[in-house]
Amino acid sequence: MAADLVLLGPPGSGKGTQAARLTAKYRIPQIATGDILRAAVDAGTPLGQQVKAYLDRGELVPDSLVVDIIRHRLAEPDSKQGFILDGFPRTVPQAQALDALLSELQRPLDAVLYLQVDRRSLLDRLSHRAAVDQRSDDRPEIIAHRIDVFLEQTAPLIDYYRQQSKLRLIDGTRPPEEVAAAIDEVLRSLG
Repeated sequence: MAADLVLLGPPGSGKGTQAARLTAKYRIPQIATGDILRAAVDAGTPLGQQVKAYLDRGELVPDSLVVDIIRHRLAEPDSKQGFILDGFPRTVPQAQALDALLSELQRPLDAVLYLQVDRRSLLDRLSHRAAVDQRSDDRPEIIAHRIDVFLEQTAPLIDYYRQQSKLRLIDGTRPPEEVAAAIDEVLRSLG
């Protein structure tokens, strides 16, 4: 199955779990932009040096540079049959930049999968994860802030993809295997 997808969901929605499952099942790579940025910095590539300069100044990496990184990643052989973008886009300008790149590559998105989970469930999940994993970014006040920032930033993005008829809502409050089945159903409907 070939599919070009964006996977959206707030922290704690199960995005990582579902992306890994999709990659294993359909053999299409998960492209997590944060991982790519860190790998480029670690490898010391020219692109990585540019990224490091922004990070060293405490600045966000500009959208144009992230899109450039995605362009390079989509040129790799394993993404010819599809990709799952995770962590990008986060804003409407980023979505527009991504659309321009994909149009240039003649690879429009097949769907944007949004794992919907209500705020209370997210807080419960992340609080539980913090207790188990002891992650520093899963403290209650930080959890609430991360969720609010995501929902605030992403609301316009949801509307953007809804207007393009690309948005597919997935009930992320259900058990992981039911979420996976719902995603599989969406993918079958694309074919």
